[in-house]
Amino acid sequence: MPPERTEVQVRPGVESDLEVLTDIYNHYVRETPITFDTAAFTPEERRPWLLSHPEDGPHRLMVAAEPGPGGDSQRILGYATSSAFRPKPAYGTSVEVTVYLAPDAGRRGIGTLLYKALFEALAEEDLHRAYAGIVPPNEASTRLHERFGFRYVGTYREVGRKFGRYWDVAWYEKEL
Repeated sequence: MPPERTEVQVRPGVESDLEVLTDIYNHYVRETPITFDTAAFTPEERRPWLLSHPEDGPHRLMVAAEPGPGGDSQRILGYATSSAFRPKPAYGTSVEVTVYLAPDAGRRGIGTLLYKALFEALAEEDLHRAYAGIVPPNEASTRLHERFGFRYVGTYREVGRKFGRYWDVAWYEKEL
């Protein structure tokens, strides 16, 4: 008998998600170049990040979750955020967006669900552009962003050093 298919739900992130969200992010810090953070975080160190993404406004945190074993809890599969693009006031109508998935949650359409919910939530905000930086090669991320209308605008060459080598960042933008 095939396993029962569970329904993934996307909702705003809440403080009780912090430990799992930190674990997901730390996987990418430790194992991949896709974030240029180089040291893992504790949940307490990530709390300001979580609190900078309220349930309304241009800076959002959306979480994808499915019912856990027994249905009493939720298993978080990933998250998407929109954050300040740059700190200066004139950048206020631009956001940087990103998606992080649990290591075993790829290739299930979770990133698509997260971005769909995020961009729907941002539709009524006073925003003009969304930007995403992708460390190549990352074909899955490139496909996801292009599916949502992002277009390539340029590459910062060897802009970050991690794991003993330099990495490029390809930048994509989307009209909002």
